[in-house]
Amino acid sequence: MNDRQLIQVFESLTVTPDSFHHSDHVHLVFAYLREYPALAALEKFTNALKRFAAFSDKPQLYNETITYAYFFLIHERMVRSKVRTWEEFARGNPDLLEGKNGILSRYYRDATLKSDLAKKVFILPDKYLERARNNEVL
Repeated sequence: MNDRQLIQVFESLTVTPDSFHHSDHVHLVFAYLREYPALAALEKFTNALKRFAAFSDKPQLYNETITYAYFFLIHERMVRSKVRTWEEFARGNPDLLEGKNGILSRYYRDATLKSDLAKKVFILPDKYLERARNNEVL
């Protein structure tokens, strides 16, 4: 399935919630970023993800902080690596595919990611701020 087909399947809600996992979300962000400029891709992806969550009867699972953090990590990695295919990207970035307790645990406290505020708005990484307050090496 190419990038456009993946986006189309997701946006048309023909994918089942049980068959769409974390790595599929990462792949979808990759596809949006290959098809659209970053801010347009972010808007399209978040809108589609919110529709998918509602379609799955789980709108409460949408988390703006997690969504944005992964989105911009994926974007940065794509720009740095200049890979052309999903397969290359996935091979070079296994840490983005880990899901629960994955890469975001480096940047965020668990309580922050689970907070009601994090679900509504993007929160800057708080582990960085915590280390800065404690005068730890950054």
